[in-house]
Amino acid sequence: MTTDTGTAVTTQVYRVYIKATPQVVWDAITDPAWNARFGYPGRMEYDLRPGGTFRAIAGPKEQAMGMPEALADGEVLEADPPRRLVQTWRFLFDPELTGEGATRLIWDIEEDDGGLTRLTLTHELENAPKTAAAVASVAHIYEGGGGWALVLSDLKTLLETGHPMGDE
Repeated sequence: MTTDTGTAVTTQVYRVYIKATPQVVWDAITDPAWNARFGYPGRMEYDLRPGGTFRAIAGPKEQAMGMPEALADGEVLEADPPRRLVQTWRFLFDPELTGEGATRLIWDIEEDDGGLTRLTLTHELENAPKTAAAVASVAHIYEGGGGWALVLSDLKTLLETGHPMGDE
C-alpha cells in the first residue's frame, strides 16, 4: 500500500464534543497522569509557559520493543488554561518525519450547551506532507495508527466512561 504524501492540505481540523468541563479536558491533555491513559502508549509532558518545552514519551513496553524514549517534541507558544494551548509538534521516531521540522498544534477548548465541552484541534502542516499523512492515519488502533481522530476519540471515551477505548 502506498500513501500519497503530496497532498495540498496544509491544515487539519478535528472537533469532538466531550461530556466534561473545560478544566477536566485541559487537565486530561496537559497532565501526564491523565494523558498517559489515552491515545498512544506513553505520556506527554508540558512546561506550560510560552517558550516551555513539550515532549511525548514512549511507554516502557514500546521502548522495550525498540521505540525511542522521545517520540515527539516541541515548544509551548501559548497557554491559556483551560481554554487554549498552542504548541509546536515534531515527530522524532522517524528521520523523514523529523526532517520536516516542527508543525503547529492549536487546542481550543470551549464550553458548549448541555454540559458539553467542544474541543477543536487544529494542526497546521505547511511543508510537512509526511507528518500530515501520519496524523491523518486511519489504521486500526492496534496497528499503531489512527492519528488525531483516534487520539481525540480515546480522550472522549476516557473522560466519559473512565476507561480508554483499548481497555479490556
